[in-house]
Amino acid sequence: MNTHKIFWLPAATLLALSGPALAQDAGLVAQATGLPETLRASLGAWLANAGQDHMSPVGMFQAADIVVKAVMVTLAVASVLVWAIFVARLITLALARRRLRRGYRRLERLGSLDPAERVFLHRRGVLGVMVRAALDERARSGTAAGTGIKERADSALIRIEAGAARGMGAGTSVLAITGSTAPFIGLFGTVWGIMNSFVSIAETNTTNLAVVAPGIAEALLATAIGLVAAIPAVIFYNILARAIGGYRGMLADASALVQRTLSRDLDLADQDDRAAPPHRAFHRAAE
Repeated sequence: MNTHKIFWLPAATLLALSGPALAQDAGLVAQATGLPETLRASLGAWLANAGQDHMSPVGMFQAADIVVKAVMVTLAVASVLVWAIFVARLITLALARRRLRRGYRRLERLGSLDPAERVFLHRRGVLGVMVRAALDERARSGTAAGTGIKERADSALIRIEAGAARGMGAGTSVLAITGSTAPFIGLFGTVWGIMNSFVSIAETNTTNLAVVAPGIAEALLATAIGLVAAIPAVIFYNILARAIGGYRGMLADASALVQRTLSRDLDLADQDDRAAPPHRAFHRAAE
């Protein structure tokens, strides 16, 4: 099965949760995406049975109040976002760490920024940006003192390092927000649902559990969905925070390597100038 045929499943399920009419729309979406006939039939049967069973999660959702439904849909969307961000950040981090590790070994093996310029000229990755920034600062400075070049290059590298780390952490705030607020949003849905249940008890003037239990179960479902969204969000946030911290350390190592290589190149250039004959040094100064 192709990947794009899988991503429609949460959306089709949310459509089906809203009622039989939208369940037909979900079946049309399944048919349009080209799912196999057996899987389409199984999904349709599951949705139909779930809608008829009032004590199933789908049945309780359909019987819930509009406010509780809104809470559940919001939490379901947040849960999907949490998983999507986590998977996307993990893949991006793995690729970035691999690219940075390869570039680090290559630059360390070259030992100079001049040959590294050709290697990293069109290469993607933060290390290539660092190398180009150091070379650009050296070219702009001309015959200025090496100490000033090092300081300005260090400042540029620090900014590149901070920007790369900040970009890698994009989206993790959604995990933190979901992990901290989802249980309370679910609790709000539960409180609202239980309040409606007590109102129904007062209107029917009965305390029969067969009448009271469905409304309370619908209300508690909101808290359950909130926990389903919050628990993975907290776990994923901690995993990503640790991984991004390790990536920050790799960025610091790469920046330090570029600084050392630039300092070595400047010192070797000064040594060559001091060792050059007077007339050669004069011509270099004239140029």
